[in-house]
Amino acid sequence: MSQLYIIAGPNGAGKTTASMTILPEILNCREFVNADEIAKGLSPFQPETVSFEAGRIMLNRIYHLISVGDTFAFETTLSTLSYQSLITFAKNHGYSIHLLFFYLNSIDLAKERVARRVSEGGHNIPQEVIARRYNRGLENFFNRFMNICDKWSFYDNSFDEPKLVASRIDDEPEVIDLTELWFKLASQYERTRKI
Repeated sequence: MSQLYIIAGPNGAGKTTASMTILPEILNCREFVNADEIAKGLSPFQPETVSFEAGRIMLNRIYHLISVGDTFAFETTLSTLSYQSLITFAKNHGYSIHLLFFYLNSIDLAKERVARRVSEGGHNIPQEVIARRYNRGLENFFNRFMNICDKWSFYDNSFDEPKLVASRIDDEPEVIDLTELWFKLASQYERTRKI
């Protein structure tokens, strides 16, 4: 069965960094579609100026990979619901959907991580966009995406190494490793699903 891995989390959560190890070495996934990397390829010195074009190229690549049945991954903040239809499309084409969410414990930490990335030559995200995406991404994870993915894992990446907080495989019950954090986040962000 073809696999679709969605690497999600707020800006600065370490999604790309984690993907470079997790995808090829642990999940044996060799195709990673990343709009930020596409933008850097289009305009290395001003990638933010081609973000819409990079997003379009990313979606074209994703739909091509689904059409040929390749296993692949892509990265997102989950701050919009636009990937819901893509997930349904992939499932209808025989894909199993795995969502890996990398959480940071505050908006300020997300802003710090992005500032550090910029100081090291990486791309910038405006602070108000970081804050908006942070909250929307968590709300969408809890209220939409965890319910439509076949498998999901939620990691706290606030410190040196990611810590598994909770996970679910197929129709099995959730496995919660960090109970206090999980229930705090669920009570704050969850609107429709019962715990």
